[in-house]
Amino acid sequence: MSEETNFSAENTDPNAQGQDHELNSTTIPLSGLYENWFLDYASYVILDRAVPHINDGFKPVQRRILHSLKEMDDGRYNKAANVIGNTMKYHPHGDASIGDAMVQIGQKDLLIDCQGNWGDPITGDAAAAPRYIEGRLSKFANEVVFNPDTTEWQLSYDGRNKEPVTLPVKFPLLLAQGAEGIAVGLATKIMPHNFIELIDGSIQVLKGERPNLVPDFPTGGLADVSNYNEGRRGGKIRVRARIEERDKKTLAITQIPFGTTTGGLIESVVTANEKGKIKIKKIEDNTAEHVEIIVHLAPGISPDVTIDALYAFTACENSISPNTCVIIDNKPHFMSVNDILIANTKFTKELLKRELEIKLHELQEKIFFSSLLKIFIQEGMYKHTDYENAGDFQTVVTVLNRLFEPFFPQFYREILPEDYKRLIDKPMSSITRFDVSKADEQMKALEDDIKVVRKNLRNLTEYSIDWFEHLRSKYSKGRERKTEIRIFDKVEASQVALANAKLYVNREEGFIGTGMRKDEFVSECSDIDDIIVFRSDGKYSVTKVQDKVFVGKGIIHIAVFKKGDERTIYNAVYSDGATGTSYVKRFAVTGVTRDKEYDISKGAKGSKLLYFTANPNGEAEVVNIQLKPHSKLRKLTFDLDFAEIAIKGRASQGNIVSKFPTKKITFKNAGVSTLAGRKIWFDDVLRRLNADERGRYLGEFDGDDKILLVYADGSYEFSSFDLNNHFDANILRMEKYLPEHVYTVIHQDGKTSTYFVKRFKFDDQPIGKRLSFINEAPGSQLIIVTNGADPMVKVDLLKGKSQTPETLEQPLNEIIDVKGMKAQGNRLSFHTVKRVALLTEEIDLSVKPSSDSPVAPEVAAEAATVSETLSQPDNDQNAVVADVGFEITNPEDINLDEGDSAKPDDDGQTSLF
Repeated sequence: MSEETNFSAENTDPNAQGQDHELNSTTIPLSGLYENWFLDYASYVILDRAVPHINDGFKPVQRRILHSLKEMDDGRYNKAANVIGNTMKYHPHGDASIGDAMVQIGQKDLLIDCQGNWGDPITGDAAAAPRYIEGRLSKFANEVVFNPDTTEWQLSYDGRNKEPVTLPVKFPLLLAQGAEGIAVGLATKIMPHNFIELIDGSIQVLKGERPNLVPDFPTGGLADVSNYNEGRRGGKIRVRARIEERDKKTLAITQIPFGTTTGGLIESVVTANEKGKIKIKKIEDNTAEHVEIIVHLAPGISPDVTIDALYAFTACENSISPNTCVIIDNKPHFMSVNDILIANTKFTKELLKRELEIKLHELQEKIFFSSLLKIFIQEGMYKHTDYENAGDFQTVVTVLNRLFEPFFPQFYREILPEDYKRLIDKPMSSITRFDVSKADEQMKALEDDIKVVRKNLRNLTEYSIDWFEHLRSKYSKGRERKTEIRIFDKVEASQVALANAKLYVNREEGFIGTGMRKDEFVSECSDIDDIIVFRSDGKYSVTKVQDKVFVGKGIIHIAVFKKGDERTIYNAVYSDGATGTSYVKRFAVTGVTRDKEYDISKGAKGSKLLYFTANPNGEAEVVNIQLKPHSKLRKLTFDLDFAEIAIKGRASQGNIVSKFPTKKITFKNAGVSTLAGRKIWFDDVLRRLNADERGRYLGEFDGDDKILLVYADGSYEFSSFDLNNHFDANILRMEKYLPEHVYTVIHQDGKTSTYFVKRFKFDDQPIGKRLSFINEAPGSQLIIVTNGADPMVKVDLLKGKSQTPETLEQPLNEIIDVKGMKAQGNRLSFHTVKRVALLTEEIDLSVKPSSDSPVAPEVAAEAATVSETLSQPDNDQNAVVADVGFEITNPEDINLDEGDSAKPDDDGQTSLF
């Protein structure tokens, strides 16, 4: 079909054909109409509704609300309904959109001084009806947003009123409030930033430096802005709730992420609990003036793991994608927040310049007219004959021009008829009472003001800096940063998910799943876990946990798979299907492709597993191997110690056990771990442990090793070296716990204010139990705690009745011997102690002390024991023996000479037998 509509294709009337030709020449294609209409609509939505202007940071409805508030401003509160009604003179979209926009501005607590229930964006509570709430412009808005002399005006939509094109805002208001809007074909999402930091950034710009802004949210919380990308498209912010551990059974959420509400967050926690992602007893909302959501944990649930699970499965963590789009010259532009701040600062500087120029002009006009009036009166021009006899205004102008001509050079501009009009309109009473000296004083003051204005114009940058510093000193109180900037460690959902399902297996048929309740129970798991399965033919794979799935017959081992797990070591002996040779190998499976089959053996047809165990901490057991009788064999049985086998990659072939057929392999002795202790670091930024060499090295941990945590309030506790642990910011010291290590403490008794010294070893106790090691009287405080062998302090004293100051250096070992942890200790001095400072260095307990270490011998021995002791495996080692006594069927007869039993293979590997 043609795009043009033919109205009279078969009309033969010549006149009619002429009319049709004229009609067709003005026909617009339908597609063209749609294109034009859509572009018009898109342009309208972008410019007039959704996207803020870069200069004042307002969308049109917001700008009109502020203009109405200024128009109605008399210092008293106005009903929101009245403001809405007045704004409708300028805004053509009804009262609902105006009311919603006004509430949003009021909730940002910057431009409108609110009275009544304006709602709460944190709890999600809506504002009261507009007839019940009131508002007026804040002092900040009156000072920063308005100036009719520097405002550009336009007609309103109906032509009856004038409204501002943009408001002359002398502050980066757009970045302070943030903005969000969806237009046609584009959207904008600008984050709010801190009031004080914006002022500091603007001062940086004026000094020629480039700012670096990061968001600050009114809800507080934590934010990772490492991928903020200056607020441009493609950036991302991760925001988290602030969660505190009140005790081992209670968590408190005291700040929520930006973009959510307390109600929505609680609902997400309840949903996660119902789905089994987390396990809580109950949740309470105690939010009033401040957010407080109490989460009561179920018995036996770790608070640290629950915190991570809240971040992983609930609205306690959100991801925000900024998209900074603003209107510049009636077109949308995508730009960074730092560039917006630079543009806003330059715009503010230009506005300040225009205001100074206006003020200079006003001062010059005042001096001009005062001088004009003074000359008019002093020279008696008002009673000059020609002036008095002038019959019309034009004659008056001619006469006064002639009389003022000698004085023209002293005026900064030409005298206009309007100026003469002002002169002759002066009443005679004011002329006769004219005080020349007073007029001179006023003009002198005006000239001083002009000098100041001209100086500010010459030093516009410094003047602009003073303006921003004025705003900071006047309005910054209570606007400190609320959101803490942190770098977040990625929470792996699989590591923190609670076991909310049960895993079953049917080994013979080859099915696994959570819905096979009549089959063999394996373990508890979560519904997002991966499962690793090993089969008797040497094949293994990793699959997602499902209700029921086929993984292959002959399953010998099944477990929850932990990606990146280098501690779980698999010990295996297999026979090669092609040669009958048996191989031994030890390996870890750290990462595989899901649902892809891998092979422990060399992959030959008929290969089989003869022995297999999975060892969670790299244990290496001893097994007994029996070979089938052969005429050339003198020894049919021998022991194989897996500790002698190196751990290699999962694709390695392994070492040869024997080239003769194997009859059976039986477990003999449990071994110890062949893995080194786990090296642990503490990241002070994330406040988390890690094994990735980030932060401060704590040492090598294994078995029951603990971390000692000493707090500033004089208490301590122990922590495990689990990487999921969370740590508070008020930890004074964190180090590996050595039971025999001696610590020296200076503490002040809260009752007598006396300083005491004590030396002791921290008592061993269960992990998570917190005890005080100083006097528990109210006001007692910890002054110094050191692990040094011979601690020395500098003490500032006041001696005698005259309180003579004296400073001495005191070895603490001479004051007291090592005693129990509960001992009070000996007095540091019988004089008044003003200040104590530690002079000696700390001992690094993360390394094994050497023979010349300052650590006491018993401590060095303890450190050596801790670092060298290998953890003992569980009795069963989580072992699965693949059909112990399981024989090779139809073995081939292999004849070897006596000397062939221990020669290297072709690949350089040596046979063990």
